Amino acid sequence: MTNKLQVSKRELRPRSLRTKLRNEGKALGVVYGYKVDSTPIVFDEMDLRKILRDHGDNALIELHFDGNKINTLVHGSETDPFTNFYQHVEFMAVKMDEETEVEADIVLVGDAKGVKEGGYLAQSLYKVTVAATPANIPERIELDVSDLEIGDSVTVADLPEDKSYTIVSEPDMHIASVNEPVAEEEEETESEEGSTEEEASEGSSEETEESTEDKE
Repeated sequence: MTNKLQVSKRELRPRSLRTKLRNEGKALGVVYGYKVDSTPIVFDEMDLRKILRDHGDNALIELHFDGNKINTLVHGSETDPFTNFYQHVEFMAVKMDEETEVEADIVLVGDAKGVKEGGYLAQSLYKVTVAATPANIPERIELDVSDLEIGDSVTVADLPEDKSYTIVSEPDMHIASVNEPVAEEEEETESEEGSTEEEASEGSSEETEESTEDKE
């Protein structure tokens, strides 16, 4: 399925035009790259938002521009910190038979055995760099952690292989591990320390009483 986005060339002046366009629900952007001179554009913000929501940040987007069709990827964006409105978006024109490097999300799936035994799953790496032609860029890469027990871990080398793309990130990069339930151990330690203090306090009281009796 082709993700189509209708865009128009925009003027850079006057600056007040930017505010007017955004108030009309338009997002500003620029397209550049393969066989395309850097060109400022404007488009409906909601149209882009729907594409990225449904197909992810690595979605291949076909810009319809002055009667032409340009295959692009979103190369960068700026959003309003309060409304999350796309204020400016960079589109990179790509060659369909040429690989490009992008980041894909790592999504852990399955219930780890170690978690069922009381451990907890800790993920430290959430994205991995892949090389692929524009049409084959994965939105996400799933990694099954069902067989992980307490003390086990997974790295980039454990990600499933796929002929449509190549994983570029170093294979020994740590992704996730199942760790021991530290919280319970701390509670037990605190409980033991509390018992020791109570015993010491009771022993001190008994010694004081014995000392008093000896003096009498």
